[in-house]
Amino acid sequence: MEPYFDGVWLTRLLLQRALAAIYLISFLVALNQFKPLLGERGLLPVPVFLQRVRFRQAPSIFCWRYSDRLLDVVAWTGIVLSALALTGLSEKGPIWLSMATWLVLWMLYLSLVNVGQNFYGFGWESMLLEAGFFTAFLGPIWISPSLIPVLALRWMLLRTELGAGLIKLRHDRCWRELTCLFYHYETQPLPNPLSWYFHHLPRGMHRISVLFSHFVQVIVPFGLFAPQPFASIAGGLIIFHQLWLIVSGNYSWLNWLTVALGISAFSDSVLFRFVPVPIRQTVTRPEFYNALLYVLGAATVLLSIQPILNLFSRRQLMNYSYNRFHLVNTYGAFGSVTRERYEIVIEGTDNPTINDQTQWQEYAFKAKPGDPARMAAQIAPYHLRLDWLMWFLPFSVMVMSGGVQVPQYELWFLRLIQKLLENDQSTLKLLKGNPFGDGRPTFIRALFYHYRYTDRSERKQTGDWWVRRLVGVYLPPASLSHLRKL
Repeated sequence: MEPYFDGVWLTRLLLQRALAAIYLISFLVALNQFKPLLGERGLLPVPVFLQRVRFRQAPSIFCWRYSDRLLDVVAWTGIVLSALALTGLSEKGPIWLSMATWLVLWMLYLSLVNVGQNFYGFGWESMLLEAGFFTAFLGPIWISPSLIPVLALRWMLLRTELGAGLIKLRHDRCWRELTCLFYHYETQPLPNPLSWYFHHLPRGMHRISVLFSHFVQVIVPFGLFAPQPFASIAGGLIIFHQLWLIVSGNYSWLNWLTVALGISAFSDSVLFRFVPVPIRQTVTRPEFYNALLYVLGAATVLLSIQPILNLFSRRQLMNYSYNRFHLVNTYGAFGSVTRERYEIVIEGTDNPTINDQTQWQEYAFKAKPGDPARMAAQIAPYHLRLDWLMWFLPFSVMVMSGGVQVPQYELWFLRLIQKLLENDQSTLKLLKGNPFGDGRPTFIRALFYHYRYTDRSERKQTGDWWVRRLVGVYLPPASLSHLRKL
């Protein structure tokens, strides 16, 4: 069977390094953002969440005790272990060291995800956990690599791509009509500096791009288990498609993680042409390790039954984990595409009273569209969790001819407003800055805007990237005393 796959020593090496880099970023994000979002004084405090959730429902080391200091320990431990894996130091020792490094990374990140609530509810969290778990069984550099964990990662890639492709074809007619990219670059969560240019590509190019996406996500994944060089060709097409998504938008580490999984499709003979790293001599795997790998393979097959059934279901789920350990999950993205972009813009004033002459100042986010003249930022593979959740808020708003109707405010959003009124420094670090300097606003409101990209002539005349139109008031002016009554 080994000649069929043409060796995976170099494949293993690149997989371990790529996954380690992504884990390093994920723990840096946790170190910088977890406490203001989910800490003891966060927008959705973990201690409050743990009062209604038990360990068996959401396994996490925080179930025994949460503190911001323990969070720092978890984040820094993850950063150090990720760095050791990235440099390859963890793979030069005994088998148990390599395996323990990755399993601890998986366990620490599982502890964050399972208490992260809305702020850790993204599909790529489960993807990172599943990929990290199987990477733990790739083994250190000095033993011969096994195909079982490589094939498990390749199977994960197939589910990721096929799930995304099928849910597009099933859920939104614009994917079937090849028109979704007429809107996608403009309405995606966090556009990047090139998104404006992608949006203005010819419509014929957009249709061809959608057709290519369907080909790569629905047809190509079946080639991942074909003989070489066909598996490598399939992996190369998937990576090319992901690179297109990387340069056209900000999707955290979703696309980079998929690129990393794409490496699993290659054989050493193909990879060596691009990464000429000398392949070392290895020793035969110990029997106990082989037995463990066979158990891993059998467990993966059993856990795959529900995801397979989901792929064939007309009611296909987009991102779903069938177990609390986030292993062998269901994946998919952008089953539907929004046609219009709405943004919630937060403004504050330090005036003691509200009247027609009140001067309002806008709070700028690090990546979320705000000032029409500001160019979008390149953030990915870093993840700005607050900016992403702000993108979801308009979906629950009813837009009417006379304004907007808000059925209900998210608790974390009201707490965000309260933190801004308190001039909370940890919360302000999540934003681009404080328009009041060291001062504090007396009132804050949130306006509801319609955004669209400028066309080429508007861009040339004004220099703006966006045109925005006020639709209504999302949150009327609120003071700190008013919010405390809610």
